[in-house]
Amino acid sequence: MTHPVVLVATMVAEPGQEELVERTLATAAPKVHAEPGCLRYALHRKTGTTGEFVMIEKWASQEALGAHMKGAAMREVGAALAQALAGPPDLVFLDAITAGDPVTGAV
Repeated sequence: MTHPVVLVATMVAEPGQEELVERTLATAAPKVHAEPGCLRYALHRKTGTTGEFVMIEKWASQEALGAHMKGAAMREVGAALAQALAGPPDLVFLDAITAGDPVTGAV
């Protein structure tokens, strides 16, 4: 049985590049939403900051995530943000723990 994959990706913009990073990530979202296996791809900004962005992702499988990481949308994002981020994205993979209500207790 294939289990969904949850990923939290944090990206920090170089000073002065905040608008470019936000615009690039927001523009990519509809393309990523259309990718096979995309269950969630939601852009956030860390409260109180202008340049820390957090993408919360959920993929139907590791294979779907792998295809996404190699796909056209991510190639475009990588090219556009090559000089705009303070460093590589911080990727945190999460394993769900079943607790409480299966809908509200899971991402």
